[in-house]
Amino acid sequence: MDRPITRRGTLALTATLALGAVATSLPAIAADYPEKPVTLVVPYKAGGSTETMARLYSKALAKELGQSVIVKTRPGGGGAVGATEVAAAPPDGYTLLFGASSSLLWPPLTQSVEYGLDSFDYVGQVTEYQQALVAKSDAPFNTLAELIDYSRTHSLNYADQSPMSRMFINYIAAAAAVDWTGIPTRGGGEMVPFLLGGKIDFAYSGGIHNRYSDQTKVLTSMNAGRLLASPDVPSIKEEYGIFMPSQAIIVVPKGTPKDVTARIEKAMEVASKDPAFVEITMKKLKFPVKFVGSKDLTTDIDNAVKAVKMVIEKTK
Repeated sequence: MDRPITRRGTLALTATLALGAVATSLPAIAADYPEKPVTLVVPYKAGGSTETMARLYSKALAKELGQSVIVKTRPGGGGAVGATEVAAAPPDGYTLLFGASSSLLWPPLTQSVEYGLDSFDYVGQVTEYQQALVAKSDAPFNTLAELIDYSRTHSLNYADQSPMSRMFINYIAAAAAVDWTGIPTRGGGEMVPFLLGGKIDFAYSGGIHNRYSDQTKVLTSMNAGRLLASPDVPSIKEEYGIFMPSQAIIVVPKGTPKDVTARIEKAMEVASKDPAFVEITMKKLKFPVKFVGSKDLTTDIDNAVKAVKMVIEKTK
């Protein structure tokens, strides 16, 4: 004979069914993603190299996701404004950020912002900014070592573009026991005429020097590795054990479902091979197409944080 269901039994059964329904619904949500357009936030002004790449990449990503990907520029604060917006967005995979890893690492380490190092999940890397210290092609030094030797008997100026580049240059100057004077410049657009016009002796470049390869030369790569267009020039990591974060990446707000993140990562890997994206990245910008998945990228970011923290500590 069937036993009667008690009130306790009814509550237990209801709870079990509810949990089962939730567990069943979670994979379905990931499987159906995306069900509406996805927003790709670029934390810089329109017209720059990152926004240019994002416009083309968004089309390839949309093709793989089966939904529109809308590029939204949110410039300000060296990327902090856009990063703040994405960090506060619902962790559902519908708000992504396409930008430089330095925009996510430098502000939380050096100033008060509304996001931290743990505010994002790193989905993938698509390329690498070609950061370098550069000089005019006719400068009386060809390497970082020669620049330092020349500085011992000459007073040199450099383009002071950002707090991070300034701190890294100051680190090198302190380690080499030389003095350099920073001349404030508003990004690469002002740095280039300053350099080519002789107002400064060398400069940090985030990659714009590639457009002036016949008028400039690379003294050292500021990345962890050597640059695509200058494979024979050592990196700053080889010489000083430090390096600047260099990845162009896509991130999502922390807590985004892993299945959704995996879906975006898979789409990113395919989109990175899109001919139009490859054409503009490698031919025009002369950046390498370099896809790195979530797991390896997270490790690379952790290593970058350690390098930046060391520079901050040594230059206080």
